[in-house]
Amino acid sequence: MSRIWAGLDSGKGHHHGLALDSDGRTRLSRRVANGEPELLDLIADVLALADGEPVTWAIDMTGGEPALLLSLLVAHGQEVLYIPGRLVNRASDGYRGEGKPDARDAYVIADQARMRRDLQPIRPGDEAAIELKLLTGCRADLVEDRTRAVNRLRGTLLSMFPALERALDVTNTGPLKLLTGYQTPAVIRRAGTARLTKWLVNRKVRNARALAEAAVGVAERQYTTVPGEKTIARLVHTLAEEVMALNEQIAEMDKLIEGRFREHELAEIVESVPGIGTVLGTEFLAGVGGGLDGFASPDALAAFAGVAPAPRDSGKVSGNLQRPTVYHRRLQRVFYTSALVSIRCDPNSRKFYARKRAEGKRHVQAVMALARRRVNVLWALIRDRRCYHATPPAIETA
Repeated sequence: MSRIWAGLDSGKGHHHGLALDSDGRTRLSRRVANGEPELLDLIADVLALADGEPVTWAIDMTGGEPALLLSLLVAHGQEVLYIPGRLVNRASDGYRGEGKPDARDAYVIADQARMRRDLQPIRPGDEAAIELKLLTGCRADLVEDRTRAVNRLRGTLLSMFPALERALDVTNTGPLKLLTGYQTPAVIRRAGTARLTKWLVNRKVRNARALAEAAVGVAERQYTTVPGEKTIARLVHTLAEEVMALNEQIAEMDKLIEGRFREHELAEIVESVPGIGTVLGTEFLAGVGGGLDGFASPDALAAFAGVAPAPRDSGKVSGNLQRPTVYHRRLQRVFYTSALVSIRCDPNSRKFYARKRAEGKRHVQAVMALARRRVNVLWALIRDRRCYHATPPAIETA
């Protein structure tokens, strides 16, 4: 069957679209502005080029810059495949020529879509799933920003007051509030335990006395002033406030996520599975598009989530398995992290994990096996529209 393969190299202000026929010949190559009229013209021209034959679109991003383009393609009932950017970069080495980068990338995307059979279709999902995806993406960015700020705070404090850096957990609110007012050994010594405790209590810090004693104790062991101490102290103050602000933003985002998650029809079922809370449940619903209609079986979901081994056969050797290279990383995180948590809180998961360890599997292998099993469990719960119980309910007989 004749078919058109359209590759789209997405950009902020412009996209480059390139269409190939089934023989790999270029039938259309165009740079279009990232606006609705221009994108509609591109879609119309490609469909006209196909003349009623099927068209498969491929793109290297699933959100952000090409969001409008994807919405238009979905509205036109088009099949869209996702090819990760790292696969495009690897494949580019096998293509000749030094053409314009955007056009070259669009060609690689279209040609890879034409030849590969392991690419996943983009599932648009429902409105709720799209909102959950946006919220979890924003939260992930905030968490990354906080991690960077915490690392900078630790490094800066370490350059001035190593003992205090070791004594404080700067991911907690109490130590952060302490650092907004007191940073150097001399200042902490002058304040003393009683004054520092009162200062912390006034700011509603828990275990203020223990925190003050720890800070004064390490301050009594350092009397040397390092070069640039005043500047370092100001930086510590600024970074501590930055981390506290990010903590507040993440807390607000968690409230938004929880509120939107509770409104979803599958929220109660998903959250009933041990180890899956509001955040992981939200990431699961966002990853699968709000439901499991796009997956034919639990095996398909496991492969999409990267918790099922992929075959690695070569020549006469068969039966080898390896970790998959193309999968949904956030979904894998959902199943793997929830499996880790469930070992501590769910007797069934703990028993399964212990059995895998007794069979000689390493820790990561046993947890991954449990994650794969949880795909089947969650699939069955959603299919039957019932919540998880550690002890399955008895089946009544007539």
